[in-house]
Amino acid sequence: MKKFNFHKVLDGLTSSPGGSSGSGPGPGSGPVHPGGTAGTPREEIQENLTSDYFQLSKTVRHGFPYLPTALAFDPVQKILAIGTRTGAIRILGRPGVDCYCQHEGDAAVLQLQFLINEGALVSASSDDMLHLWNLRQKRPAILHSLKFNRERITFCHLPFQSKWLYVGTERGNTHIVNIESFILSGYVIMWNKAIELSTKTHPGPVVHLSDSPRDEGKLLIGYENGTVVFWDLRSKRADLRLYYDEAIHSIGWHNEGKQFMCSHSDGSLTLWNLKSQSRPFQIIVPHGKIQRDGKKVESCKPILKVEYKTCKNSEPFIIFSGGLSYDKPWRRPSLTIMHGKAITVLEMDHPIVDFLTLCETPYPNEVQEPYAVVVLLEKDLIVVDLTQSNFPIFENPYPMDIHESPVTCTDYFADCPPDLIPVLYSIGAKHKKQGYSNKEWPISGGVWNLGAQTYPEIIITGHADGTVKFWDASAITLQMLYKLKTSKVFEKQKVEGKPTPENTEEDPFAIQLMYWCPESRLFCVAGVSAYVIVYRFSKHEVNTEISSLEVHLQSEAEDIISPEAEMIPPFPNASTPLPSLKDLSGSTNTVASEGTMKDSIPCLSVKTRPVRMPPGYQAVLVIQLVCADGDSPQQITSLAANSAYGLVAFGNCNGLAVVDFMQKTTLLSMGSLELYGSSDPYQRQPRSPRRSKQFTAGLTELSDGPVSLELERCKSPTTSDHINGHCTSPTSQSCSSGKRMSSADVSKINRRGSGKPPFRKVQSAACMEISLPVTTEETRENSISHSRSSSVSSIDKESKEAITALYFTESFSRKNDTTVSPCLWVGTGLGMVLTISLNLPTADELRQTEPVVVSPSGTVLSLKGAVLTFGCLSCTGTLIHPPYETWRDPNSTDENERTRKRKLVMHSPCSSQDMGDHQFAVVCSEKQAKVFSLPSQICLYVHNITDTSFLLRADVVTMCNSACLACFSAHGHIMILSLPSLRPLLDVHYLPVTDMRIARTFRFTNEGQALYLSSPTEVQRLNYSQEMFDNLQDMLGELFTPVETPEAQYRGFLKGLFGGTGGTLDREELFGEATAGKASRSLAQHIPGSGGVEGVKGAAGSAIGELARARIALDERGQKLGELDERTARMMASAEAFSKHAHEVMLKYKDKKWYQF
Repeated sequence: MKKFNFHKVLDGLTSSPGGSSGSGPGPGSGPVHPGGTAGTPREEIQENLTSDYFQLSKTVRHGFPYLPTALAFDPVQKILAIGTRTGAIRILGRPGVDCYCQHEGDAAVLQLQFLINEGALVSASSDDMLHLWNLRQKRPAILHSLKFNRERITFCHLPFQSKWLYVGTERGNTHIVNIESFILSGYVIMWNKAIELSTKTHPGPVVHLSDSPRDEGKLLIGYENGTVVFWDLRSKRADLRLYYDEAIHSIGWHNEGKQFMCSHSDGSLTLWNLKSQSRPFQIIVPHGKIQRDGKKVESCKPILKVEYKTCKNSEPFIIFSGGLSYDKPWRRPSLTIMHGKAITVLEMDHPIVDFLTLCETPYPNEVQEPYAVVVLLEKDLIVVDLTQSNFPIFENPYPMDIHESPVTCTDYFADCPPDLIPVLYSIGAKHKKQGYSNKEWPISGGVWNLGAQTYPEIIITGHADGTVKFWDASAITLQMLYKLKTSKVFEKQKVEGKPTPENTEEDPFAIQLMYWCPESRLFCVAGVSAYVIVYRFSKHEVNTEISSLEVHLQSEAEDIISPEAEMIPPFPNASTPLPSLKDLSGSTNTVASEGTMKDSIPCLSVKTRPVRMPPGYQAVLVIQLVCADGDSPQQITSLAANSAYGLVAFGNCNGLAVVDFMQKTTLLSMGSLELYGSSDPYQRQPRSPRRSKQFTAGLTELSDGPVSLELERCKSPTTSDHINGHCTSPTSQSCSSGKRMSSADVSKINRRGSGKPPFRKVQSAACMEISLPVTTEETRENSISHSRSSSVSSIDKESKEAITALYFTESFSRKNDTTVSPCLWVGTGLGMVLTISLNLPTADELRQTEPVVVSPSGTVLSLKGAVLTFGCLSCTGTLIHPPYETWRDPNSTDENERTRKRKLVMHSPCSSQDMGDHQFAVVCSEKQAKVFSLPSQICLYVHNITDTSFLLRADVVTMCNSACLACFSAHGHIMILSLPSLRPLLDVHYLPVTDMRIARTFRFTNEGQALYLSSPTEVQRLNYSQEMFDNLQDMLGELFTPVETPEAQYRGFLKGLFGGTGGTLDREELFGEATAGKASRSLAQHIPGSGGVEGVKGAAGSAIGELARARIALDERGQKLGELDERTARMMASAEAFSKHAHEVMLKYKDKKWYQF
């Protein structure tokens, strides 16, 4: 445990560049002292966290697999695998068993095949590689890989309980791979030997391979052009060749092995009998109409896949996808189930990628008895119950609907109050859909235990349609608790004449920012249409009107900025009276004020009639930004609220607004420049109103002064120019561009209206910069590595300064304060930190009637880059949480509960007996972090985090009861800094940011947890705690469990003798090197994998894992010995029966003469 003394740790800092950046012309400038007050001795602060506490690792991925391509199911282990176009594999079992694997490359997964009940999986990818995955460990890894060099893989088939994999290729050849060694056999079925010699055309790629259920020695090969070959593996020749005019997409066997069904490109199904070689004995076009001539049925869309499953007590099931009529293009993608004469069409919301029928037996030669169909859609996974006549679907226990509407923002809370999850679940359960199957979820494989991590975790996702979802994320699982529809407070119809910016045409309710206080259950959202909604939680339904406020937040100072700072009256300090509330407020009611505000209209209309609000989060107040002359208001860039104060604050490119949501009044509405007063460090020059309207340069260069260090902020890490002042970070929003534009561009902008930038349509966090104006350079969408514009290159062209961070706390707002008081910290896009004093009524009874006085304090601190986050530490170095009001139900039926006095929880920063009470203010920007001593406002520590990039996210979090600063940069580094000394504890290159989705959704939280949206449909969770890293192996689910393979049905001696089967095929003798020889080395290359090593590492993690593996091995060995004993016993019984019958026949005819027979 290292101790730090403020007496000597920063001696000479004033001469360093880092120290000079903390100075400025406003309060807090001057030399950096070693303590909170110059010359005052400080106690030593013990920092408990060291680098040994941190270790970065991925934990689990939630959501629907992005861009799925393949599907596989193990009917014995009951686990499901999904492959994707990005080379990922998701393996799912019972809830809690969810594993993510990734191929080394990004090649798409073409096909997946389980080694049934063997704990292994074969994947075929589009780069013509086969991979064998070991599933007998919690983190699956590749055991072997095989790279085909001269042929492209099109289809794979692995017979049940076989170690030989059939691989079809684009050239029409069929190769055979040994699963154990992953080496090609010398046995090859060449396409020119499979088809007739008289055939002049190539049959096309292999689209199907399967062995006959009746005889393992016969292989059915389907070619794309409609040719089907029944190949005898023993004699190496074709027993049967069938031809059809239409291309084949798939083939399904009848379990008796005497007939099979093909699906074709014209929407037809053909049923073939092995005895009839000339033509199919039945042709069906399920969705085709008989044409006028009454003879030919019209063609339909291709049937992409068909499955033919038999039942003991009913007609067989014929299940297929596609095949709809061309004359109904509006019909959605469907799955058709034919059972006897009944035809059921199940319409899907998304295109069907693949489907599988789940059957009671894994043996293909037994009656299948299907009980469910797993349907993989492009954006969903559903399972249909076949045991009920109405075919209901199962309720999906996995969080597959994260992307139901595109995710636009996220939030993450660890170690929440324990009563929150049950309360949210009970409210959300009342709104669940009905009509699901009453059967249990059929994908029930694997084992999952709760593990040692037991604290509650909640994830919140905001969506493009205005919905907000609360998720239970405890113990690395994810389950939806509650869904809130924020759009319910607005009218549905659009009113003519209201401003509708391009970004809100299709997603006007998209959630942009969220604030949640778990202790008080206060919740606020900011939408893309420039509104803020304040919610309170209640367990009771209520009918009430929705209160609304209109706030005018458009800085007029852009045209009247004075070059002489002395002409602007300074903001009050402790000795001057505060300005009146009227001077600071822009709009105090729903009725717009006179003058320039008379034409102000908000983007959306709030419902004016009483609204029924169900239990859960209920809207208390809707605040809408308005602009004069019909312009669209700038979007909100920062949001904060406090339940103890009853205030909500938000800012944008124009300025800051503070609203009292208890009295429903606007307390402050000021432009960013007006917040400084005489403390503005930038001496700005007037700008021409005409040039302002054309988005051209309006301010001169900054004068040389203490803030000349800002000149270095704008330099791009990759280029030498300033990218024309464009803002490429999600935190610093540029409101106008300094780029010289063509006359066409200028006229286009002028048509939109002055000060009304063209916005991109909100789609999802995957590709959106909600707060960033679009320029003609569309490539800026993903250029996250470009320059930051929180710099002189934008200052000299911008008159507006975005509010990027807000934080309510109890602190010292001025230098000469002796006690803490409520205040609001404000961070801007230019790296400035301002404090707003909050004067609240002293008595709780007066809170609803007495006004709250809000005024800038005059305090100005500075950093490099846009401010991202704040934190407040006590004099002992512990994190001070903002005060909050304990939750009470505002609509409770209990009179005492509803009217009881507000209970506020205040966090005292230090005990009164400490000498010279003080705090530490932690401020982090895109470039550096600083720790200031309050009230002296002296910079104690400074850490320049990055010079070549910028931070996307920073959070002050707690771990092991100590505070630290967690940062994520644009070049992919995750960094942890100690507090208050800002020592680096962790710096790991994790993930380079390639698009704005990661930047918009990355979040840190307490206890070493983090998350981000890894794809438009998936949430990736991270861990940076060494303790959790050590326990992670125990928290993950087991994919493979020892399960006895079901016994095959006993066919009887006579049925086996005269049933016509070919008996058991010795594939080892047929395909082995001794008989078939070696394959050409140039055909395929074997690549050993790391699965064996990874498996040993995973098992060696604990003695329990080692013992478990030994026990599983013993169980498997005993299981195989038991099966061998049973087979031996059956053979002995059959031999005895045969001997008995033979002896009886011999006795019967022993004494008869030949002429008596």
